[in-house]
Amino acid sequence: MSDLFEGIKQKISGNNLRIVFPEGLDERILKAAGRLAAEGILTPVIIGNIEEVQAKAKQLDVSLEAAEIYDPANYLMMDELVASFVERRKGKASEEDARRILLDENYFGTMLVYANKADGLVSGAAHSTADTVRPALQIIKTKEGVSKTSGVFLMVRGDEQYVFADCAINIAPDSNDLAEIAIESARTARMFDMEPRVAMLSFSTKGSAKSPETEKVMAAVEEAKRRDPLLIIDGEFQFDAAFVPSVAAAKAPDSVLQGNANVFVFPSLEAGNIGYKIAQRLGNFEAVGPLLQGLNRPVNDLSRGCNTDDVYNLALLTAAQALMQ
Repeated sequence: MSDLFEGIKQKISGNNLRIVFPEGLDERILKAAGRLAAEGILTPVIIGNIEEVQAKAKQLDVSLEAAEIYDPANYLMMDELVASFVERRKGKASEEDARRILLDENYFGTMLVYANKADGLVSGAAHSTADTVRPALQIIKTKEGVSKTSGVFLMVRGDEQYVFADCAINIAPDSNDLAEIAIESARTARMFDMEPRVAMLSFSTKGSAKSPETEKVMAAVEEAKRRDPLLIIDGEFQFDAAFVPSVAAAKAPDSVLQGNANVFVFPSLEAGNIGYKIAQRLGNFEAVGPLLQGLNRPVNDLSRGCNTDDVYNLALLTAAQALMQ
């Protein structure tokens, strides 16, 4: 395990953090939850039929002795959650609607976080991103001053670590969206002891090509600087000019980044998703996430192609987000 995760484990241990796993019958979830519980780092809160979850864990030789298991169909404090959900949705759901909706594991788990009965949530091993994000947007909602949530990957290889955004949520962000993503991504980087140096990526470097797409990125840089004058940010950059000092010296010699960016904001979801997967598969980077940023409480979305280590690592990062928010 990298120094990053060892450091995170030290930070979160002893803080009695509780992380919800709505997909209680998924083998990867149970193995990761069992490992977390055995290590005493945090308390896994597993959602599902209690007998079925226990039987599956026994089949996998996983001990859940130090975990908690809740079944939405038999939750003793459901009336409290229903009332809170109806209030939060402000006329968009009746009590009858709320009781039906909260039988869904993701909605139920998200309400546990909102009601301060847990500190964060990890889902998506067997659900789509929409299934994970929709309850969070409806219940937990974005922080004041943030218009949209976005998704970053923490890219780790040995002692190297970078932030890639947005690789998960916003399909075609405009310049204001990109500025917000840049600022939130810098905040995420600081959570993990990085000093953010943000590069706004494109197919052009500092005006080498002109199009509406490059102008959008240029405008995003200026907007981010206006909102956060202390942020170290520049663009637009091709990736090599943001990452390789010798290329930066030739293409952007006056840039504040000097080819040493560590937070990379892609111009579209298409580019971001492709970019992180190339780094993961060809560059042997560990892609941890996506971490959802901009929410009032941490809710994070796994890839359906995840493995047990991915679940374990994302749970650690979710706990770290909860501790540092």
